[in-house]
Amino acid sequence: MTERPDAERVDHRAQLLPEEEASGSDDPQAQAEIILEDSDTRTADPEGTKRDSGQTPD
Repeated sequence: MTERPDAERVDHRAQLLPEEEASGSDDPQAQAEIILEDSDTRTADPEGTKRDSGQTPD
């Protein structure tokens, strides 16, 4: 697992995208942190996350 994203990145990502704004979010900060953690994990280990994903084609 990667480190938790820094507060500045979380604050920036917590500004909802238009489609997220339309559907709403109970906790944009928590949502942003989860999205960034997942992104960082995929960036740090692209082959490992590709292998573990059922959505990524070979």
